[in-house]
Amino acid sequence: MRDETGHPGVGRVLVVIPTYNEADNLTWIVQRVRRAVPSVDILVADDNSPDGTGAVAEALAGQDRRVHVLHREGKQGLGAAYLAGFGWARQRGYDAVVEMDADGSHAPEDLPAMLAAARDADVVIGSRWTRGAQVLNWPLRRLLLSRCGNLYARLALGMPVSDATGGYRVYRLSALDALDLASVCSQGYSFQVELSRLAHRAGVRIVEVPITFAERERGSSKMSPFIVAEALWRITGWAVADRRLAFRRGLHGTPTGQVRWP
Repeated sequence: MRDETGHPGVGRVLVVIPTYNEADNLTWIVQRVRRAVPSVDILVADDNSPDGTGAVAEALAGQDRRVHVLHREGKQGLGAAYLAGFGWARQRGYDAVVEMDADGSHAPEDLPAMLAAARDADVVIGSRWTRGAQVLNWPLRRLLLSRCGNLYARLALGMPVSDATGGYRVYRLSALDALDLASVCSQGYSFQVELSRLAHRAGVRIVEVPITFAERERGSSKMSPFIVAEALWRITGWAVADRRLAFRRGLHGTPTGQVRWP
């Protein structure tokens, strides 16, 4: 019978792994998660991958009752996959959800430290840009893009987060319930920034844990100029909207809440 007590100090944990054409990586990453933290469950959210990722996920689920599969119709994007995973976790009574990439860039071996931090936090970000973190095998262009993008997000949105675009995270379900997830409409980098912004504005406790981030060894990156452009224009739009709101509240003498400017 499955142990329902979950991870010490956190409770029942679901690792959500979105996939699209990750057949070469999925078995490897699922096995690493199971070795690193045997107490967690795994949900593979597959966007009808043409390379057979869904079939690989079903085979893994058939061998391990802690592995589950959510088949989605067509390529709907990273943000939509995570939102579906959050809903799946809520319906089944999980206490925390982990976001993790399927390509191995997020090391499952870092997850124990992130879950330990989640005992006293609402949101844990596995950070590439905090003291003690490492980024391996990234070209200079990607390093500069990530560092500059995160600096822009932090300054524009007034968030004390060094890696707002980082996609390796732990969310307590109670924290997700405090966020207006119905308003989320972005994908890719901007999806992670949007959730960082919502969490900061909601006043939940966010901590960052250093991780070792490694470029994928198999398959092709999903990064594209569109993803970068979407992040830039959405961050700019949110910054403008926040400043307008702060200005209006200031005129009427009302508190500005969590909106803070550098």
